[in-house]
Amino acid sequence: MIELEGVKAGYGALPVLQGINLTLRRGEFCAVLGPNGAGKSTLLKAIIGWLGLQDGSIRVDGQPLEAWSRRELAKRVALIPQELALPFDHTVHDLVLMGRFPYLRMWQSYSPDDLEAVQRVLERLELDDKRDRPYSQLSGGEQRRVSIARALAQDADAILLDESLANLDLNHQLDLVRLLRHIQSVGERLVVLVSHNLNLAAACADRLVLLHEGRVLADGPPREALTQDNLRTVYGVDVPVTVDDAGVPAFAYPPLSSRPRH
Repeated sequence: MIELEGVKAGYGALPVLQGINLTLRRGEFCAVLGPNGAGKSTLLKAIIGWLGLQDGSIRVDGQPLEAWSRRELAKRVALIPQELALPFDHTVHDLVLMGRFPYLRMWQSYSPDDLEAVQRVLERLELDDKRDRPYSQLSGGEQRRVSIARALAQDADAILLDESLANLDLNHQLDLVRLLRHIQSVGERLVVLVSHNLNLAAACADRLVLLHEGRVLADGPPREALTQDNLRTVYGVDVPVTVDDAGVPAFAYPPLSSRPRH
């Protein structure tokens, strides 16, 4: 569904992405991992068209990214950013309803189907009791769930999440992962999750892309991508790795041999 070929992108004259080649397919749950500065968020911004390319190309459903109008691209790719910047303090319901905007024709009002889609999302993310609350009055975790709800209401073929599960309680993390897995498998959607949580990514994703200094260091199933050698290269530490009966790797902090002196 999304093809990147030789993509270089960044801020100013210096590229962050150093020639990325990736093909992301419908029906995949892909997690993108790497340390700060590796290019994870830059990758998502390039895919959504928020960041111009310095070199290379991106295609969505076989068409160059620049050939899509913003409205039509939004029907195919939804990005959940780290922070939701708002010029006005909208209510939860109105913010989630904005996810239906790409489907409106000129001068058209939201239809009963749009309102029903929003209601379903609010209920699934346990936000219905907060539908009339201003966004600014929500906790950080609740705000993050509203951002996810708006993207789900957008009903795009691909959902890109930029650290979107951070700051959520464990129960909400698990509930959202289960929901995303359901959407991915039943609806043949593409889900791309950027995360710092190695254990969560390994447990929920079918495919892991490990970025190192703007390049793809590893790309494959969790057990193949998250080896101790790869983690040492990317993070500079030896991380103990265990594998369960299903072949899913899990990670623990290395022993702290001494406490820092003050």
